[in-house]
Amino acid sequence: MTLSSSLRTDITTTIRMLAVDAIEKAKSGHPGAPMGLADIAFLVWDEYLRFDPAAPQWQGRDRFVLSCGHASMLQYALLHLWGYDVSMDDIKAFRQWDSITPGHPEVGMTPGVEVTTGPLGQGVANSVGMALAAKMLSARVAVDSDSFNPMSQRVFALCSDGDLMEGVSYEAASMAGHWQLDNLVWLYDDNKITIDGSVELAFSEDVSKRFEAMGWFVQSVDGHDADSIREKLDTAVSKTGAPSLIICRTHIGLGSPNKVDSSKSHGSPLGTDEVALTRQGFNWPSTEFYVPDDVGAYFQQAVTRKKNQHVQWQADFARWRDDNPAQAKTYDAHWSGELAEDFWAELVEAAPAAGATRKTSQSVLNRAVDMLPTLVGGSADLTGSNGSSIPDSAIVGSPTYSGQDFSYAGRMMHYGIREHAMGSVANGMLLHGGFRPFTATFLIFSDYMRPSIRLASLSHLPNIFIFTHDSVFLGEDGPTHQPIEHHWALRMIPNLTYFRPADGVEVAMSWAWTMNSSKTPAALGLTRQGLPAIQRGENFDPKQVWRGGYVVSDINDADVTLVGTGSELHLCVDAAAILASDGIRARVVSMPSVDLFEEQTADYVESVLPTHIPVVTVEAGVTGPWRAYTGRNGLAIGIDRFGASAPAGILAEKFGLTGPQVAHSVRASLQGSR
Repeated sequence: MTLSSSLRTDITTTIRMLAVDAIEKAKSGHPGAPMGLADIAFLVWDEYLRFDPAAPQWQGRDRFVLSCGHASMLQYALLHLWGYDVSMDDIKAFRQWDSITPGHPEVGMTPGVEVTTGPLGQGVANSVGMALAAKMLSARVAVDSDSFNPMSQRVFALCSDGDLMEGVSYEAASMAGHWQLDNLVWLYDDNKITIDGSVELAFSEDVSKRFEAMGWFVQSVDGHDADSIREKLDTAVSKTGAPSLIICRTHIGLGSPNKVDSSKSHGSPLGTDEVALTRQGFNWPSTEFYVPDDVGAYFQQAVTRKKNQHVQWQADFARWRDDNPAQAKTYDAHWSGELAEDFWAELVEAAPAAGATRKTSQSVLNRAVDMLPTLVGGSADLTGSNGSSIPDSAIVGSPTYSGQDFSYAGRMMHYGIREHAMGSVANGMLLHGGFRPFTATFLIFSDYMRPSIRLASLSHLPNIFIFTHDSVFLGEDGPTHQPIEHHWALRMIPNLTYFRPADGVEVAMSWAWTMNSSKTPAALGLTRQGLPAIQRGENFDPKQVWRGGYVVSDINDADVTLVGTGSELHLCVDAAAILASDGIRARVVSMPSVDLFEEQTADYVESVLPTHIPVVTVEAGVTGPWRAYTGRNGLAIGIDRFGASAPAGILAEKFGLTGPQVAHSVRASLQGSR
């Protein structure tokens, strides 16, 4: 079916009115952006985006990111019309309990949604990670520039003023320009309106110059002129050596006679009267959720076209596999991510028993990269401090960039001082698939990364977050760098597993758990200071670490259980020995992961923390949440104030975190309870 001007208008009006009707029915939502973006979005999906609605996980598909997630009804309307498993009933259930059309798109919930978006700036940052992953995998499997490349896909992202105002987008765009990601296209919805009113209330910079300064290729276009949009997109997708930004001047709420170009159409339904006037303006029937026959017929044929592209790709891919067995083997390895069943044992063998756990982690990482070819990553300009280097690996980046020896086939990533975007880019790599990225910085800067950590957890992305310098014992840098509340701040994020390992065995098993996780991200809190090896029983099984908490040293008729995490476990061991000389029998428990311990059976928890024995917890951080284990009046030893600038040994004494001081506190607590 030929796409005439009148049919194009019918299609874009259908998209607009499906959004309007769904939002009106829900009495909640953002109609303005879908109405303003319909022309751009339809053209991108129809003429540039490679996908198959019957195979939403096809590895060779292009990726589409709706970074302005409040415009979710735009995407749901497109998914429905293009034949994804999003029914009209799903559209009518917009923003309702147990529907697959939530207020903001969520990956894994709605077929065809690639990214969980809503917090502005995160989606475009994810798109950078997607484009980078495609480039990196392409460099590993491509034969030459003239042959079929199974990883030749592009990433298209729709973004808003809000996306570009959020700082994470600056960081991510800077990375994209530096990496020269010419497979990335952002389409900026320049509608001049935010919730508060005109964008000029708070935003007056020259976006074009900003992106040009970061190495982007920038164009501008009327966002409602299909021919002009096509011309700019043709130029963008043919551009080499730079990502592209197309600034699209649009009108928010286009078609609404009284709310077009107004913040009134941004975050609220148009209202019954305005909807009626909008229908009149479009010469649109009064029937809600109306899809004209010619629109339905067009999409039927268009879907067949998309599926035929997939069939052709599969035929080309099959020939490529036959002609290039070595590259095909690499391709398969990146998408499978398989590990040997006993891989954890090699990590334990690689881990020094004693030492700073950040250094132990580096030793484990050295072995892990040999075992898992998809493992890539780096640090926010703290590579040596974080123990996050990948030996004998090229630096990830465009090989045409001057000044360094870069390669997209590299594994070592340098994120610069950009913690915000570092986590988001890694999330994007996971969303693309083919890699297991890790990121690293100081634990205190997990504050900068919290949005990406939370979204990894919400999206079930098995990201690996390495955080070093995990307590006041980092010393002289003082309270600005000393984490206090951060252990529990991370433990409280649903679906995030936080480890605080105490020695080499626990570091290795923490890494092993993260490498084997498929739907849960993990974070490791590691020490700057050296730690002694922990002595365990002869029958100790390292897999006990995966239970989150386990008995290190047991004793008959114990008077107290001492629970330690990370660098404070050895304080519990020392304190138990001191208490023994006073006739106080103390058993010692290591709890490297509260999250995993909370998943254990009641019987196992009772075997580790018998209810008839008082519990004392020891951790260099806030104590409040530990009351769940110690009881309201129990003893939780820690730090409930900010730290101080001093050598680590002095800080340990001042905060009561030495073996003798812990023993004294336990002794006094037991005496007071009798």
